[in-house]
Amino acid sequence: MSTIPAVAAPDPAAMKEVACGLCGGDRYQLQFAAPPYRVVRCENCGLTYVTPRREPGPLREMYITDYWKSTSAKDFGYTDYLKDEPLYLKTCRRRFPVVRRHFKHPGRVLDVGCAAGYFLSVAKANGWNCTGVEVSPLVAKFARERYQLDVREGALTEQHFEPASFDLITLWDVVEHLPDPVAILREARRLLAPGGKILIETQNVRSRFARWMGPKWHHYKHAEHIYHFDPDTIQKLLAAAGFERIECGAARGGKYVSFEFVIERAARVHPIISKCLSPLRFLGRMSMYVNLFDEMIVVARPAQ
Repeated sequence: MSTIPAVAAPDPAAMKEVACGLCGGDRYQLQFAAPPYRVVRCENCGLTYVTPRREPGPLREMYITDYWKSTSAKDFGYTDYLKDEPLYLKTCRRRFPVVRRHFKHPGRVLDVGCAAGYFLSVAKANGWNCTGVEVSPLVAKFARERYQLDVREGALTEQHFEPASFDLITLWDVVEHLPDPVAILREARRLLAPGGKILIETQNVRSRFARWMGPKWHHYKHAEHIYHFDPDTIQKLLAAAGFERIECGAARGGKYVSFEFVIERAARVHPIISKCLSPLRFLGRMSMYVNLFDEMIVVARPAQ
């Protein structure tokens, strides 16, 4: 098995070995090592996950520190999440037809892990009644002040929403971060109104690009991405939480990124590639749409 260096790794003494977060199994196949982390695949259900890892408390604290403006974003967090606001808004607008396809009329939407409120701002502009939940006070405050959104701080299970409060619940780039994704999705099911649906966007570890890149895949960010789903395991997650999948695809999974982002992520493959691309820096904050088909958008409804 190959070994690659880890960045933003905590004291190994603060790490905890964990079982599979989907089936609870403790037998796995090692995919590769990135000390102190190991990326493994559960022998029982096939879920790829990271062990050991931080306890839930310290894990959550990561998103309250320098996560949103990181000096090593290819391994942890974002280069400047708030500065890239225009790119995220363009991405959300490009993805919004997925919502329109499933809802003829606007309703009540809850965005779990809503960050700075970019998706909710687009939903609001399309007539939706918007609520968000976010663990990071910094970006939650930004969402409230910038877009006048109802954003509650904390985890979903810490809120006190009434049952059947929402027509749509979304988790964009969130489920891979959650210590207990089954519990969060079960709470989401309780909060869905009759006819409601859940929308999840996450990475696909079995995609062609992920398999081709191996340990250098850009979504292997071990401190934060603790689960790596694929179409089979995301379906098992949904079933465990009482949902049935009705859509799963990569067509809208791309993102608008700056040329600076492309250069930064190229360094993960090899520093020489990043150096060869460095002349593109003169394009500054100009953007391009990239879809590597290694992210999937999944829509599900409560199982009958």
